[in-house]
Amino acid sequence: MTFYCSILASGSTGNSLYLETEDQRLLIDCGLSGKKMIDLLGRINRRPEDIDAILVTHEHSDHVKGLGVFARRFHTPVYANEKTWQAMSPSIGEIPLEQKFIFQANTIKSFCSLDIESFSVSHDAADPMFFVFHQQDKKLTLLTDLGYVSEHIKGIIGDSDIYVMESNHDTEMLMMGRYPWNVKRRIIGDTGHISNDESGVALRDVLGNRTKKIYLAHLSKDNNMKELARMSVAEKLEMSGLKMGREIELLDTDPENPTHLTAV
Repeated sequence: MTFYCSILASGSTGNSLYLETEDQRLLIDCGLSGKKMIDLLGRINRRPEDIDAILVTHEHSDHVKGLGVFARRFHTPVYANEKTWQAMSPSIGEIPLEQKFIFQANTIKSFCSLDIESFSVSHDAADPMFFVFHQQDKKLTLLTDLGYVSEHIKGIIGDSDIYVMESNHDTEMLMMGRYPWNVKRRIIGDTGHISNDESGVALRDVLGNRTKKIYLAHLSKDNNMKELARMSVAEKLEMSGLKMGREIELLDTDPENPTHLTAV
């Protein structure tokens, strides 16, 4: 059994992942305007009215910007944990009660043939969580927006077929850049974002025999570049003997353009 994914958008300006099985079509986060979300789905030949549910990782605007508009227009069920519901309610507007569902962190919920495992991360949000998607022997990990990758998280995400992994910033670019010190301190802190090098080190510890693709996600528009992220992560992985491009593909994501719909 195969399922499919497309990273519709990823970056500082908005994030959303599309996931499809033979019996479910899901969005994880809805961080662009409702109009843009419809456009992005259309570019992978999918219709917004066919989305069965939206899962929310946390309440930051680059993950929920279009959520309220999209959910109300298409009557889409929304799943988030209790603290995230409380934190995002003022910014997303009223969601009908029959569309509101609880998906707590550190639990597993089944959506037909797809089992979704949520896990807590360290980030400056109310109760941030990310997901591992399981279908039979297939496994996809979505992990962005965290200050560090703990050993506990590594145990959950190990040996995934596909990783959508944060590679937020180049540390030197960040420290030399225009951001004020309090923002820099937030980004590099334990509740901020992981750097290219930190992403590479974490991936080196979790890749397994079945890992085929890594998508580098949530790149900062001011403090990173796609080529630099790829080079930095590849360097860390190749130090452990992996042959990038032959054994594992290292792929870009984009804040404006969806990736191809890819089989997991």
